[in-house]
Amino acid sequence: MSASDGKMPAPDGLRRRELRLRILSALVMVPVALGATIWGGAAFGALTALASALIFLEWTAIVTRNKASRITTIGAVLIVVAIVLDAHAQPNRAIVTATLAWLLVAVAAYRLEAGSKRSWLAVGPGYALLPGLALVSLRSDHPLGLTAVLFLFAIVWSTDIAAYFTGRALGGPKLWPAVSPNKTWSGALGGLAAAVAAGSAVAAAGDVPRLLPLVGVAAVLSVASQAGDLFESAVKRRFGVKDSGGIIPGHGGVMDRLDGLIFAAVVAAAIGLWRAPEAPLARGLLAQGLLAW
Repeated sequence: MSASDGKMPAPDGLRRRELRLRILSALVMVPVALGATIWGGAAFGALTALASALIFLEWTAIVTRNKASRITTIGAVLIVVAIVLDAHAQPNRAIVTATLAWLLVAVAAYRLEAGSKRSWLAVGPGYALLPGLALVSLRSDHPLGLTAVLFLFAIVWSTDIAAYFTGRALGGPKLWPAVSPNKTWSGALGGLAAAVAAGSAVAAAGDVPRLLPLVGVAAVLSVASQAGDLFESAVKRRFGVKDSGGIIPGHGGVMDRLDGLIFAAVVAAAIGLWRAPEAPLARGLLAQGLLAW
């Protein structure tokens, strides 16, 4: 839109422009994410720690209306330290550091905020930390760690892409119009079907022995991913913001891009722990609990 014509761009034009930005952003982000995942170790731990810290900072900015504080910075640093420790096979120290981060933010929330904002602010460290710890724990497991994370990525990404295009193509009843007016049941089901197909393909390529149970796992993780998307939409609506940030062209903030992965990663780790409860103390069992049925 030029400054002189005084007309707003048509909605279809805006959507096409946004889609182009999303594709360009994905062409940068996906190779970085896949490269760090395949490399594993410090590279994957560093990328995950950075993403978790940014999620925490964005969450805090939403809740406090961009009222930054020293406590916020310290909390972000402790989140990075906790995830790096977990990536270097020091889960006990990671848990202690994560607990310290949560306590610090909870005390700050009680002293600096009033009303329900205290609770919302105190949720931030868990929202940022749990998926980060889940991801590095899954990736650190051998021999299925790489397959487990790629399985998770395939489910989340295919859910997001297929839900977007299926919903636009078929339309129909809205999924939860009070929270996210553009999401439809057709999109949700299209995303679910694509997730099952993509997850099964990754599992087959990774030589996972039994594929049939993973159909159900993929479906659960797809639902978790969509729930994460809706939860973030609800939070933004609660605090009256459109995007969690502006760091990613076409997407907004890191939370906007990773909202589905945040929930799906935690659920994936929970499934692994349910089937291999000794996994936190015995590296190598979390991914096995998720994939080997």
